Amino acid sequence: MKKSNSESQKLDRKTVERNRRIHMKGLCFKLASLIPSHHFKHSKDMLSQQDQLDHAAAYIKHLRERIEKLKKIKEQALGSLGANNNTMDAMMMGLRLPMIELREMGSSIEVILISGLKKNFMLYEVITILEEEGAEVVSASFSTVGDKVFHTVHAQVKICRVGVETSRVCQRLQELIYWSCM
Repeated sequence: MKKSNSESQKLDRKTVERNRRIHMKGLCFKLASLIPSHHFKHSKDMLSQQDQLDHAAAYIKHLRERIEKLKKIKEQALGSLGANNNTMDAMMMGLRLPMIELREMGSSIEVILISGLKKNFMLYEVITILEEEGAEVVSASFSTVGDKVFHTVHAQVKICRVGVETSRVCQRLQELIYWSCM
């Protein structure tokens, strides 16, 4: 028995629509995977697709605001290059050193720490926290610009099945910074 042309077109449309939905679901999953888990109040797996999209939109808004703030700081810094160091120091105080940022990249973690030369920050404490939370430090480096020290630590998850709870790592690193400033 031969299918009619209209039945064939219906099947084609259903297939196209199903493929479109699968493709969109994959894109939503990829978008949600790009958001650091410490920006979620609950596990990503427990959120609906709409909630994940809402979190993504909020995270993008947060990043845009941060970019604007950093652009202003950069413009002020470039504008005051001819000024004395006191002006630059006053402007940089807005960054509240030491400052830490954690980036989750699949099974890798990158920690960026900015501290002052005068503040003797113990890098081994950062490495200890990462290792206690299930990550293995692959590399660590630093560079000095003016009176600021930029540390970068790259770590890999030791056991992929277990992973690393980056929100907990972030919280512990923030506590470390808080107590080191006291």
